[in-house]
Order: sequence, then C-alpha cells, then structure tokens
Amino acid sequence: MTNAIVAIIIGAIAGWLASIIMKTKGGLLRNIILGVIGGVVGSFVLGLVGISGSGFIGNILVSLAGAIIVVAIGKVILK
Repeated sequence: MTNAIVAIIIGAIAGWLASIIMKTKGGLLRNIILGVIGGVVGSFVLGLVGISGSGFIGNILVSLAGAIIVVAIGKVILK
C-alpha cells in the first residue's frame, strides 16, 4: 500500500515537472498518470544504457525523463 502511495507522489511530482519543462497544461490527475507512465518508460529506456534511479530523488529523475519522452512522443503524434 505504501509503495503505491509513494509511486503516486513521485508520479505527481515528475508529471508536474515534465509539464513545466515541456510547456503543457493539465491537471493533477493528468500529471500523476503521466508521471507513473513516465516512470515505467524512464526505467526501461535508462535501463537500456545501464542507468537506474536510487532513492526518492533518483526515482523522480527517472520518472521525469520518462514523462518528458512520453510528452514529446505525444506532441509528435498529435501534431
């Protein structure tokens, strides 16, 4: 249960930061979803090059990287 809550908090922070960096708009729910999906994508992509996040800040950075990738792909698809 606590892992899910931590994942939601990390997702919310990463999604919010990604929305600022990529200059997109959205609410809290969108940021949480974006951050959680970003965590999966970031773990996969960074894992391919041997990078992993450790601790709270490391997990936020990995999720942020993944969320930025997801937003960038979304912008290309929706253009």
